[in-house]
Amino acid sequence: MPARGPDFARVVPRNGYAWWYVDALSDDGQSGITLIAFIGSVFSPYYAFARRRGPADPLNHCALNVVLYRPGGKSWAMTERPRGAVSRSADHLQIGPSRLDWDGRALTIHFDEVTMPFPGRLRGTVRVVPSALNAQAFELNASGRHVWWPIAPRARVQVELEGPQLRWQGDGYFDMNHGDAPLESGFSDWQWARGALQDGTAILYEARRHDGSHTNLAMHFADDGRMQPFTPPDGVALKQTGWRVARSLRSESEPRLLRTLEDAPFYARSAVAGQLRGEPVVMMHESLSLDRFRMPLVQAMLPFRMPRARK
Repeated sequence: MPARGPDFARVVPRNGYAWWYVDALSDDGQSGITLIAFIGSVFSPYYAFARRRGPADPLNHCALNVVLYRPGGKSWAMTERPRGAVSRSADHLQIGPSRLDWDGRALTIHFDEVTMPFPGRLRGTVRVVPSALNAQAFELNASGRHVWWPIAPRARVQVELEGPQLRWQGDGYFDMNHGDAPLESGFSDWQWARGALQDGTAILYEARRHDGSHTNLAMHFADDGRMQPFTPPDGVALKQTGWRVARSLRSESEPRLLRTLEDAPFYARSAVAGQLRGEPVVMMHESLSLDRFRMPLVQAMLPFRMPRARK
């Protein structure tokens, strides 16, 4: 893939998906944010229902997920929208009232979304300035049906919000995943983590496939974009979430759970302290159980957090 930008115009086949993911932690460690733009929202109960009736159009199931983490709480927004509310080009993606723009050097995300389950506003701008772009993507299964592309393993992120009034900056990350089949058809679960080191960024990606095989990636990206694989340390179990989602982290020292940022029936996002390449590191960490996601009870709960707009 060319190291030129996110390619929002890429073809997404029926039943497939593409998402662009940004996360950042503030320099003072008090705040964080994640933003995920979905074409073919992989966690959408509406998309799952459409696929059961036949090959489904991913552009009819798009969303921008914005989650703001602050001391004492968080704000969550994720409204699914049909293809009539979506426009895109190689460097631009509009989903309803929110948009992502790539100018060749930075990604700017303008959003104006309604929070759930208690209605409110999440409105503001996030600017992501990569230290370098990475051109290499990684196939997560043997057939190549699921691909991960760490576009900017390290970035400087500026957050300016109007609703709520908030401004901060910190180290961040920008990647993309895409596939031509539902995510839950390929994987049972995964653990992912990234953390900023003094000389770059370390990323761990461990996925268990339905056939029992594993993906286990450990990479160091220098600030100029050069990549070097390294041998991942042993995995250490972390405390299960309130929903009993299993969490683990590969670390050279005993990892320490700093904060559970997101605790949902099938996934968790956490801030975890550990050690990689001989250096202490605070990592953004994600645990995902796709076997749990497939359960009918979980599917029935999702519309309360993921409403769908008519247009």
